[in-house]
Amino acid sequence: MKKKRFLGKVASHATALFLGVILTFSSIRVMSSQADTLPSDSKINHQDNLIALQTESQIAQAPVASDSGSFVAAAVAETGPAVVRIDTERTIATRVDPFFEDPFFREFFGDRFGGQIPRERQVRGQGSGFITQKNGIVLTNAHVVSGADRVTVTLKDGREFEGIVTGKDEVTDLAVVKIDAQGVDLPIAPLGSSQSVRVGDWAIAVGNPVGLNNTVTLGIISTLTRSSAQVGIPDKRIDFLQTDAAINPGNSGGPLLNQKGEVIGINTAIRPDANGIGFAIPIDKAKAITDTLAAGKQVPHPYIGVQMRTLTPELARTNNQNPNSPFTIPEVEGVLVVRVLPNTPAEAAGLRLGDVILDIDGQAITDAGQLQAIVEGSGLDKNLQFTVKRGNRTLKLRVVTTQLEGLS
Repeated sequence: MKKKRFLGKVASHATALFLGVILTFSSIRVMSSQADTLPSDSKINHQDNLIALQTESQIAQAPVASDSGSFVAAAVAETGPAVVRIDTERTIATRVDPFFEDPFFREFFGDRFGGQIPRERQVRGQGSGFITQKNGIVLTNAHVVSGADRVTVTLKDGREFEGIVTGKDEVTDLAVVKIDAQGVDLPIAPLGSSQSVRVGDWAIAVGNPVGLNNTVTLGIISTLTRSSAQVGIPDKRIDFLQTDAAINPGNSGGPLLNQKGEVIGINTAIRPDANGIGFAIPIDKAKAITDTLAAGKQVPHPYIGVQMRTLTPELARTNNQNPNSPFTIPEVEGVLVVRVLPNTPAEAAGLRLGDVILDIDGQAITDAGQLQAIVEGSGLDKNLQFTVKRGNRTLKLRVVTTQLEGLS
């Protein structure tokens, strides 16, 4: 019996000793792992100091948290009150079936049917926006307020205001709505800079998707300059910020925030054929034209009048090897003209279908988006010299930019 008790104690001590070795070894492994993640000049042997150590750069880069410990909550608290819901109404004419307008029908049935057919109907829409100035300037998307007869702006606290669309620009899909605060203070959204945004930065979308007011979603910046052509809306002239923060119908016009609660973009588009992909207009683009739209003026958009696509030698070769191809394309890198619109500067300059634009004013052109950006930044009534490849010939053509018409 004594022997059994003795063996039991030995076993117990042995087990404790074995566990102690394991725990000691584990502690060494933890310390070693932590030390490996630190800068070489920060490695120290004292465990308490080792766990607490954090470099100044890490502290500076960390998001500011709210009382709840969430930097998202802090960001939304900063800007959320300035985010508004925009309700629109417009009257559209209803097409009446000619059968009901037929005199024989009216003589036979009287006005029991034809007199009750509505000739117009009300269409309602909803989107988002945010207040940028104390005098009641609200930024949103042009497509949110396009064609609206009446605009109502509702703040997060429930206050409602009649809105007046002072200006909208279809090319950038931006619009300014003015509300009369009648001397009452309005919350203002702080504007950041889209120039400082980097891929991987936090992105917080705020708005009123599918009628669910004050909705917040979180993601990151996926890409900085996604062209409107790549997004699938070639009639716009924007390089979007791409994000995986959820953007749904009704989010349009709402702000995309950084981790500090500053507006870095305006949510504007989603891809119906993809999940987790949304797009926002960089806030710097909006800053550049807000005052123009608020004053009711037209935003200048230089225009030459061609439809085009990026061309590579491989694409040209594929086209030329196709016996059914309507024409042969020079096998070079540049921008292919696929259509010249009538009564435009491009037509006047002599550009033709099948031409390949190689450079503008000596700057090599390798991408359709690049060409569009050069024209957009050139200004109105500017002479641009195009170097064009047409078959085996290289031509120099002068194109004078003009204002893109049909914008309001």
